[in-house]
Amino acid sequence: MGTATARALLVRGGWTGHEPVETSDAVLAALRSDGVECTVADSLAVYADRSTMHGLDLVVQCWTMGEIAPGELEGLLAAVRSGVGFAGWHGGLCDAFRSAPAYQFMTGAQWVAHPGGKVDYEVNVVPARRDDPIVAGIDDFSVHTEQYYLHVDPSNDVLATTTFGASDEAPWIAGCVMPVVWTRTYGDGRVFCSALGHDAHDFATWQVGELVRRGCAWAARSRGSGGAP
Repeated sequence: MGTATARALLVRGGWTGHEPVETSDAVLAALRSDGVECTVADSLAVYADRSTMHGLDLVVQCWTMGEIAPGELEGLLAAVRSGVGFAGWHGGLCDAFRSAPAYQFMTGAQWVAHPGGKVDYEVNVVPARRDDPIVAGIDDFSVHTEQYYLHVDPSNDVLATTTFGASDEAPWIAGCVMPVVWTRTYGDGRVFCSALGHDAHDFATWQVGELVRRGCAWAARSRGSGGAP
C-alpha cells in the first residue's frame, strides 16, 4: 500500500456459498502483513456513513448477490468517485446487487453464468500487460474452479483472460475470450476485480491470493495524490 497508515474497510456477507468470511480472512491476513489498518463490517449500512467512508483509502468487498439500499449505494459510489479505492474478487464484487446497474457501471462487469460449474481452465496474462505491477512475474496458470462468463465494460483495462472450451450447457461460447482480472477508474477512484476466488480452497493457489493482494495495493488511494480527505 505504500505506507503503514493506509486504512481499509472490508465488507463481507451475502450468499454464504462463496465463503465470505473464510475467503476474506485470507485477504485480511495479506493486507495486515503489508501494514494496512483494516476494519471489518458485516453490514452494508457502513456505506451510508460518510465520515467513515471518506476517511478510507480502500474498500474491499466480498458480498454476493443481496440488495443494497439507495443511501448505501450512493454512499459507496460517492466515496469511490472521491478517490477511495474499491477491490474484490469473484461474485463478492461482480455478482453483488444485481438490481443496481449504477453499481455495475462502477465495477465494469456483471456475472451471467459459470457453465459446467467447477472446471479446469487456464488463466492467461495479457502479453502486452505483463509489466503491470499487478501481474508482473506471474505466468499463465491453471485452476479448477468456476469459469465466469461475464457481461463486461469495454473500457476495462484487462490484465488476464480465459478462453472457454466446448460446453454442452452453452456450446455457443466455445472459443470466447473472457476477462478474468481487470482494473478501471470511477471518478477519482481505482477499481480492481479478479473473477477468481470462489471459495477458500481457491486461495490455496498462490496466484489467486497474490493477484488480489496486488490489486488492493494498486486500488488504495495515495494520500499524497491530492484525492479527497
